[in-house]
Amino acid sequence: MVSRHDTAKAAAKDMSQTLIPRRLADIMAIARQSGQVVVEELAVQFAVTPQTIRRDLTELCNAGLLVRVHGGAIVASGIENLGYDARRLVAQTQKRLIGEAAARLIADHSSMFINIGTTTEEAARALVDRNGLLVITNNLHVARLIFQAPGIDVIIAGGSVRRGDGGIMGETAISLINQFRVDTAIIGTSAIDADGTLLDFDIREVQVSRAIIENARRVILLADSSKFSRNAPVRVAHLADIDILVTDRLPSAGLAKLCQAHEVQVIEVGGSDEAEWAPE
Repeated sequence: MVSRHDTAKAAAKDMSQTLIPRRLADIMAIARQSGQVVVEELAVQFAVTPQTIRRDLTELCNAGLLVRVHGGAIVASGIENLGYDARRLVAQTQKRLIGEAAARLIADHSSMFINIGTTTEEAARALVDRNGLLVITNNLHVARLIFQAPGIDVIIAGGSVRRGDGGIMGETAISLINQFRVDTAIIGTSAIDADGTLLDFDIREVQVSRAIIENARRVILLADSSKFSRNAPVRVAHLADIDILVTDRLPSAGLAKLCQAHEVQVIEVGGSDEAEWAPE
């Protein structure tokens, strides 16, 4: 015979299971409205522990709906890129370490391209004290970071400026890039397929990136590990076109073998934010 206590316990469990998916849906609604969610704020709003919210966010991230960032998560993207400010929140520690590692690969008194991206900005930030550099960029943020550095000459590609992120695109930018043959290109990408295809969202940006790759003696790709789990619709290039990949970590042995097969040097810098999701 089922006791009244057991019946009440079962009813409470059923209610709890009903509330969890409802909470996940509410979290996604908040994320879509503001672009991001914060663990501590959600814990207060839903009157649960931060540990519970982290489990919810992990479930949503595993479903490909959100992307982890320090302190919370942002909306994942498939055919349209995240806003620039939101992209800056993704893997902040890893991007800084990746940028610093890339800067160490650049010799003084050399020439280089730097394209659009929040990680390539970190590389530019790490180069400000260097000497004798010539930097050609289609990234207004990069130009702003380094134009006053006494040891760096900056050339900005002309063309149409994308308001969302300060990227410069179009035939004018490509024409200027084609006038140079530089020592190194530092590039970013929005996504990397399992077969090694580099992907992005805007065909105009992709065309500039292709010109940058074609006019550099050495190509360094900066990509945090979240790029290996994202999708984008436009093909930029392939890992075979890259000389050095700087990342926090390669997510699979398959990608490591792919890099080895195409003689891509891999530099892993670490800096994982996994501790953010450990139980309290």
